[in-house]
Amino acid sequence: MPGPPVDLVDETFVVADRRLLARQISDPALWLEWWPDLRLSVVTDRGVDGIRWSVSGALSGTAEIWLEPWQDGVVVHWFLRAGLPPRGSGGSGSHLERECARLRHRYATAFKRRIHALKDDLERGRPAGLPRGHG
Repeated sequence: MPGPPVDLVDETFVVADRRLLARQISDPALWLEWWPDLRLSVVTDRGVDGIRWSVSGALSGTAEIWLEPWQDGVVVHWFLRAGLPPRGSGGSGSHLERECARLRHRYATAFKRRIHALKDDLERGRPAGLPRGHG
């Protein structure tokens, strides 16, 4: 059985306090900024461990951010598993495949830009290679 057409996984290390990162990730204003064409509904608020959503809007499925403590920071795991919502007559198989490939690229690159902007903000002033708290 094939998986959803948009099945993305990302891991990014952020040198920051996990509680601070969890507070930012749990803010619905951030979700709207990061995913303006998706409606996210909290399925499980895991506190400092992250959050799970059901996704509707431009895609239909699930998303999750899992915050894993590691050394002096956090590995931010992001998952998006979704498909296109039903659209009446649909389209040809090759058209749908191209659309899903375009969406995979769009969501993957947009998330990477956004998580790195948050990482840059949280790590600002910390000299590269030094642990958190030495900035």
